[in-house]
Amino acid sequence: MNEVSVERIEKAIFVIRGQRVILDADLAGLYGVETRTLKQAVRRNRKRFPDDFMFELTREENRSLRSQNVTLKRGQYSKYLPFAFTEQGVAMLSSVLNSEKAIEVNIAIMRVFVRLREMMAAHKELALKLKELEGRIRDHDEQIVAIFDAIRQLMTPPASPRKKIGFEVGEPKATYGKR
Repeated sequence: MNEVSVERIEKAIFVIRGQRVILDADLAGLYGVETRTLKQAVRRNRKRFPDDFMFELTREENRSLRSQNVTLKRGQYSKYLPFAFTEQGVAMLSSVLNSEKAIEVNIAIMRVFVRLREMMAAHKELALKLKELEGRIRDHDEQIVAIFDAIRQLMTPPASPRKKIGFEVGEPKATYGKR
């Protein structure tokens, strides 16, 4: 049995309603079944798919998604609104679609979701470190600006001439012979 491409799975994942999901047609293609067959299996087992596992797209969401995919084939989308499956919904599909292919595909999809989660966590960690570094640099920038200001003040000649402090030693007056 040939392995499902990680790249193919990644391309099938969309963010809808703030969640990473895979649409029913894409899952059907990965499982090697018709979309109609997949939807029938889900409808027969609807209790296994609460709203946080699977939801049906609204007409507006479907229209928006279709407009983003420029290369649609004629007849590729049915007149019915697609189902969007979250990671938990995809996991639940393995109990509904009980075949070797479904199990293999689910394992591959779960691995991709885990990898995406790890990448997101790494990005968040990196973003926090960058923010911390920006704060430090900002503090250093303020200190460097203060140093340059002090140097400029020292280099600027005073506006009015300063009074001389102390006394001047001039040439001694000749006092020879006068007493």
